[in-house]
Amino acid sequence: MERPNQQFGKMERKDRVETISVTLSAQIACPAAEAYRFVADPATMPQWAIHNVKGIRPLGNNEWEIETPRGAGKLVPHYTREFGILDHEFIDPKEGSWAVSARIVPAGATDSVYMITLVKPPKMPEEVFRKSMPLVEEELQAMRRILELR
Repeated sequence: MERPNQQFGKMERKDRVETISVTLSAQIACPAAEAYRFVADPATMPQWAIHNVKGIRPLGNNEWEIETPRGAGKLVPHYTREFGILDHEFIDPKEGSWAVSARIVPAGATDSVYMITLVKPPKMPEEVFRKSMPLVEEELQAMRRILELR
C-alpha cells in the first residue's frame, strides 16, 4: 500500500509552550480542480474521512455538524478555491479544536497533491496525537482511491 509522506515537527522555545505538528501528503492521479471540487464538499467527508467523520449535516452560516466516534462535533470550512486552500476548524467533542491547514495543488496536468498539516491541540497528550496519525494516513489513501476511480 502506498503511504503518504509524513513529517513530524516539534518547536520548543523558552517563552512558549511546545508545539507539535505533522504534515501528511498524498499524490493523487486526478487533476487538481476535480480533486478540489470533491474534497471542498463537506458532504463527501464520511466517504473518505473514515475514522473521524461518521456523518455530517449543514447547520448554515458555513458550519457543519459532524458525527465523530467521540460524539457530535463541528466543521467550519475556510476554503479558497482559487488557491486550492482547504483550511478548516475541526471541533472534536473530546480532543478539542483543531486548526487544520490543507491544500490541493496541481502536479502536472493530470495529477495533484493533497497536503494537510495537523497541530496537536494543547490538551491532547502527545502519545494520543502520534497514534492518530496512521488513521489520518488511511483517510488520505481512502480519498486518493475514491478520486482515482472517478
